[in-house]
Amino acid sequence: MKYIRASTIVIAGIAGVLLLFANDEGLTPGNPAPEFELPDHEGVIHRLSDYHGQKVLVYFYPKDNTPGCTKEACGLRDSYGDFQAADIIILGISYDDSESHQQFREQHDLPFTLLSDLTKEVAAAYGTKGRYPLASRRSFLIDEEGLIVHIIRDVDVTTHSQDVLRLFREAETIP
Repeated sequence: MKYIRASTIVIAGIAGVLLLFANDEGLTPGNPAPEFELPDHEGVIHRLSDYHGQKVLVYFYPKDNTPGCTKEACGLRDSYGDFQAADIIILGISYDDSESHQQFREQHDLPFTLLSDLTKEVAAAYGTKGRYPLASRRSFLIDEEGLIVHIIRDVDVTTHSQDVLRLFREAETIP
């Protein structure tokens, strides 16, 4: 009897972990990226459709000024010239408010746009809401037509910027 209960607990635990990481909303490369409307660090509203005709990196991150998120943002900052040369727009999204984003940008001299998803609706549409009070770290590479060309589910904050640039380059060579 003890073995049955223990195995039931283990199976339930595994199922819970799988559900935690399976929140993907079925988005795959080739799908249209979900439209959104969010305020930036200054309260200005941005829509994904505002960037039609441009390549866009939409990256979700857990929280401003945390070690991993700072490393990821600073890596994007340090490669910003390469993103500009490749005509790639960078949009970072978290649940932090505009004031927090403004401070984060100023403190780390971030040249790209940070958006506030206070309702978590955009994170839900992109499958990054997770079960915790923070967005899951995930990146979506979107082409000029608004289609997802790649999803980075396992973001390495130390190589993220170079990974994104490489994946965009690879996507361009595919007929």
